[in-house]
Amino acid sequence: MLIVGELINASRKAVRELIETKNAEALVALAREQQAHGADYIDVNAGVFVGREPELLTWLVASVQGSLEAPCCIDSPDPKAIAAALAVHKGTALINSISLEKERYDALLPLVAESRSNVVALCMSDEGMPETADQRLGIADRLVNGLVKSGVPLGNIYVDPLVQPVATNNAFGVEFLQAIERITQAFPGVHTMCGLSNISFGLPERRFINQTFMVMAIARGLDGAIVNPLDQRMMACITTAETLMGRDAYCMGYLKAFRAGKLAAA
Repeated sequence: MLIVGELINASRKAVRELIETKNAEALVALAREQQAHGADYIDVNAGVFVGREPELLTWLVASVQGSLEAPCCIDSPDPKAIAAALAVHKGTALINSISLEKERYDALLPLVAESRSNVVALCMSDEGMPETADQRLGIADRLVNGLVKSGVPLGNIYVDPLVQPVATNNAFGVEFLQAIERITQAFPGVHTMCGLSNISFGLPERRFINQTFMVMAIARGLDGAIVNPLDQRMMACITTAETLMGRDAYCMGYLKAFRAGKLAAA
């Protein structure tokens, strides 16, 4: 499971203040803590700073990578900000995200292809957010084929079928899970990815819902997630589900987590 640590996001008030004051030391400490708890990529997002995002996103990448060896997930709605951040990024970045929204697709496709980055392919188009597994599969088909035709390897693509709140439509959870399974079957070699916390929006005990949904998604084939790696119960759920799905040779990942005390308090 590819884990993207989600905490360096300017939509969080504390992080926004750290970015505003350019407190690199505190941000690097947060990145290091996420890495220590299992993050493979460190998400960096400065999206609330309209007009300054290219400058600040570049600063975030340089700050994080200047102090620890960790690739970044470059998370922005602005292709110009992504391009600026990629210019200073070391190693293989993860771009979050390309979609079938024409303006965004046209701006990002050459950038993804030229940089040889990994990329989140978000199942959204100019027609809006998909509601069914069929709609998600149709968007995924166009995204995957467009990326491959532009020279992006299948293994660099992480399709995000787009999680929506089950509180607004009781079918949204099932449709997402079906989409994960069908995308995995339709495109061998392609990965799947999501930020799944939206599933619980508007409901109490959100962490419990998120943790349960994560296990269900892994059982359907999910192999990447944007999560809080400091949530020990979530990480324990991921470790255990991976083991039960046969992705953990000789249960070594589970045993390692146990010996490190990462399961005891879950």
